[in-house]
Amino acid sequence: MTRFTLFFLLICAAFSPVDLWAQDVTLKGKVMDGKRESPLEFANIALLSTRDSAVVSGAMSELDGSFEFNTSSGEYILRVGFIGYLEFYEKISLGSKPNVNLGTITLEEDAQNLDEVVVEGVTSMFESDIDKRTYNVENSIVAEGQTASQLLGTLPSIQVDDEGGITMRGSGNILIYINGRPSNLSGDDAESILAQFPASSIKSVELITNPSSRYDATGVGGIINIILKKNEKTGFNGQLNASIGTRDKYQAGVNLNYGTEKANYYASYNWQDRRQLEFGEGSRSNNLEGFSPKLEQDQDGYEVEKTHLIRGGVDYNVSDRSMLGVYFQGNFDDEIEYSDVTQLNLSNTGSVDSSFMRVNEEWSNSGNYEGGVNYTWDVDTLGQKLYAALSYSYDEREQTDLSNQEYFDESGTSDPTKRLIQTNDRPRTSNLYVAQLDYEKPFANGGAIETGLKATIGNWKWSQEFAQGDEFTEFEPVVVDSLSDTFDFDERVYAAYFTYKNTKGKFGYQLGLRSEYTETLGETVRNQESIPNDYFNLFPSAFFSYTIAPENELTLNYTRRISRPSIWDLAPIYRVRDQYNFSIGNPYLQPEFTDSYEMGYMKGWERYLLNATVYHRYSTDVETRITILTDDNVAIQSRENADTRASTGFELINQFQVSNNLDATLTGNLFYSKINASNIEEDFSNENFSWTLNLLANWLIPDWFSVQAQANYRGPIVLPQGQIEPQFTMNIGLRKDVLNGKGTIALNVTDISNTRNFRITTENPRFDEKRVFQRESRVGTLSFTYRFGGFKEKPEGGSRREGGDFDGGDDF
Repeated sequence: MTRFTLFFLLICAAFSPVDLWAQDVTLKGKVMDGKRESPLEFANIALLSTRDSAVVSGAMSELDGSFEFNTSSGEYILRVGFIGYLEFYEKISLGSKPNVNLGTITLEEDAQNLDEVVVEGVTSMFESDIDKRTYNVENSIVAEGQTASQLLGTLPSIQVDDEGGITMRGSGNILIYINGRPSNLSGDDAESILAQFPASSIKSVELITNPSSRYDATGVGGIINIILKKNEKTGFNGQLNASIGTRDKYQAGVNLNYGTEKANYYASYNWQDRRQLEFGEGSRSNNLEGFSPKLEQDQDGYEVEKTHLIRGGVDYNVSDRSMLGVYFQGNFDDEIEYSDVTQLNLSNTGSVDSSFMRVNEEWSNSGNYEGGVNYTWDVDTLGQKLYAALSYSYDEREQTDLSNQEYFDESGTSDPTKRLIQTNDRPRTSNLYVAQLDYEKPFANGGAIETGLKATIGNWKWSQEFAQGDEFTEFEPVVVDSLSDTFDFDERVYAAYFTYKNTKGKFGYQLGLRSEYTETLGETVRNQESIPNDYFNLFPSAFFSYTIAPENELTLNYTRRISRPSIWDLAPIYRVRDQYNFSIGNPYLQPEFTDSYEMGYMKGWERYLLNATVYHRYSTDVETRITILTDDNVAIQSRENADTRASTGFELINQFQVSNNLDATLTGNLFYSKINASNIEEDFSNENFSWTLNLLANWLIPDWFSVQAQANYRGPIVLPQGQIEPQFTMNIGLRKDVLNGKGTIALNVTDISNTRNFRITTENPRFDEKRVFQRESRVGTLSFTYRFGGFKEKPEGGSRREGGDFDGGDDF
């Protein structure tokens, strides 16, 4: 059977009739927030006995607020509830038909208990579902005035180091989505582009720790989906925001929206102007003959960055059941970076043998553009849906580095004959096309299928022209061929998936299979080398759940994932930090495969939510960081495929509603990691225990302000040649509503202890190295937000139901 035949059969299976384990009645509907007109995820729907009000059956609403479950015919009391909202009750009679649609059930906030909380901002930031966690960060006080990458670092389970690396539950290779779409972020570009998104432009962040077959199979560490703000209120409305931070950090933005019955138009603009200090130091010991046994390096610098983010689009209701969406987004960045590097070659006694003083300057400007169109069609009222989308993104970056290096002998005297002038031009471009088609179909037995096709086509081109001048060239830089090249990389991924889910009583399951065919081609210009790599893989997934009682559930799941090397990992171009430190990609790097297993337990009480997960990940052909020391005392960092990595852990999330004015979320993650890279070198294996702790607390002082505190500790991360050292950070912020609730003033301080740094230890028979790097992280920020227009009057009455197959009985 060819891979294309398998694609065809997977899609055809979606339209095959399925009729298993038929139940008496299938009950469905949707739960919405009455004030914000947004879906309520994790709302509790229960059928109560009319005799003693005991719970007979029920379910929880999904991401879009929808719910669907099977029950027996009879007379019931329908109860729909969500913490902080007025419960909805209604007598219903089931049995006249097999499918009953209750329509939209609207819940109103409990004004007696939570009006102050809603107005002043102490609301639960955390929501959990079977395959993901959602953090509603638009009310995050500690992230006011920060960037998207800094915001991610405040969330539980996520760690962002000062070199831009992102890990989740201690694992790297994270796939980043923007509004549910894969981005063309890779390697160091991920951090630089995320820095162009201000935190104020983000509504929520979804952490998908073990993605099902409906998601791209890439990203063994999981998926981070960043949801940008987009208002959907009727009339003209908007929001203005501005902030100022210590040491010249400025941000301002506007979000506008105009909604009618047929269309919703939105546009936004955000601007940042930030100065940021940088510090670094390193020490290396070696036993190379003819070289000083010790090298010490110190770096001081700062960067000036100006960014512009423009977004716009329209969602148009073509009919009552179909909507067409069109959007555009542009990021623009100008950056200048300066650094002074001192390098001392020391003897065993600590005396200076020689030294270098290196002055670096870097100029870069970039543009990242994305546009797309999507179409949603509700085929019928039974839940059959069709979704189609097409998007294109383009990224370009121009970067020029200039270095002036002077040499000093043991007495500190400059030697002009050993002076070096170096320039490095590094232009980069990328194109990414994404086309997808998704289809959903429910069945009378309560089951449902999801199936789809997706094509992701990308091209990345990196170039480097490195030139060097010395006394022989009269300090006019001459191109160095061995350090200059262009790498052109194409990657095409064609995918098809099929999932089937159903419930039988308290037992629910979802089974899926995804197939992906990958074509890659890397080409170098200087060596005229062509490196193709085509492969086909199947990625099964299985999710099981057992509802012990409402808000009390056991889950078990398994998925298989892949991590494809990015151009940052592949490009065989030497990147020169200084004369002692190089890095280079490996064009022969193979994809990494991971089998993930999770078992979870979730229990909700009125003021406490417990979410416990035991997980295990086993990876093969692990992409890992390797550093070698040449006979010329140059450390070269590259990537290799290690044999295996195993990681077993336990994550515990505790969410407390201590009182109406105080809540806290405490997340702990303990894991054991072992990496085996003996295929690279005999001693390249390592293992350790590590852990992370994250505390997020919100406290409302009535009639005064809201306080938010966040602290995060990350333990060591194991590497074949050492480890990334632990890190701790703590942030605090205050917020107060003004102007009758239309305005908000916030003040925060990030990294109060000034301990957020990146430290790495490397151990090898030929050398030992310790390196520390820190970007300015202790920053105070004052921000102001003003909201205007588009507010709807709160509907009279409490929670209610509209539409559906029958008007029902009496409301309680």
